Amino acid sequence: MKYKIRPWTLDDLDSLVNYANNWKIAKNMTDKFPYPYNKVNGKAFIEFATKDNPIHIFAIDIDGKAVGGIGIHPQDDIYRKNAELGYWLAEQFWGQGIISDAIKKMVEFAFSTYDIDRVFARPYGTNIASQKVLEKNNFILEGRFDSILIKNGELLDELVYAIRRENWKK
Repeated sequence: MKYKIRPWTLDDLDSLVNYANNWKIAKNMTDKFPYPYNKVNGKAFIEFATKDNPIHIFAIDIDGKAVGGIGIHPQDDIYRKNAELGYWLAEQFWGQGIISDAIKKMVEFAFSTYDIDRVFARPYGTNIASQKVLEKNNFILEGRFDSILIKNGELLDELVYAIRRENWKK
């Protein structure tokens, strides 16, 4: 399926709310990604995603509609050689290779744009699909922390996957 990665705009608000308002997405995200997801949440997110230069949080666009998001979050202080990868996609587009390809593009963007040595992602232990898509993109499981996250009253494992600059083009 054809898609593009582009900056968010306020014109995406209705599409964002429509696709993000899904428990199956929110359950795998931090609590900063609320459920239900409404226009106030969407407007705040779009303002956040478009404030930095360079833009590093993008919409995943299919047929002119924002159906997901993907971003690189550069770290600071002693973590400044690292960036975190985050992503989500509307449920109806799962399993079509979109996120896998978008991750590849975002890793390229991260290493081409920032002076970093590592891109990492932190899926929940329950999010098998995310683990598989990271592994497909040559991310290595660096660590598993048992029962350290609390999401909806449940203790979850946090996994840390990463790809290093020296390995990303292999």
